[in-house]
Amino acid sequence: MTSVLFVCLGNICRSPLAEGVFRQTVEQTGHSDRVLIDSAGTGNWHRGNPPDPRSVSVAAANGIDISGLKARQVEKNDFDRFDLILAMDRDNLAFLRRMGAAEQTSRIRLFLQGPERDVPDPYYGGKDGFQNVYELVKRGCLDLLDDLKLA
Repeated sequence: MTSVLFVCLGNICRSPLAEGVFRQTVEQTGHSDRVLIDSAGTGNWHRGNPPDPRSVSVAAANGIDISGLKARQVEKNDFDRFDLILAMDRDNLAFLRRMGAAEQTSRIRLFLQGPERDVPDPYYGGKDGFQNVYELVKRGCLDLLDDLKLA
């Protein structure tokens, strides 16, 4: 079993969307039983809250239900529980690397690997920002599927 944790700042916009998109992507390949998928935030402001309604809306428009997810903060034991910890941007990556032990840093990386490496935080913008995040996340999830050799 491979375990993947998606991480953004508050765990209400980008990382729950990535969790939902990757879960759907893995299900479509028939490998749900081989991958554990979760998301968390580096901050604790939204702990216990559902995803931002705009993330829920863009997910639903693409056939994905993330409405039942609840925000949580990254915990120390996540560094032992997950094989791969994917930060949505460089700020969260730096936070995760400071929080994790030196021997765990090889499992912590940016989610996107192309020229657009940061998934922008859409929280203070409009609906278009959430659609843009969805498109970036969808592309990143397909790349991740290939990286994990599940395609």
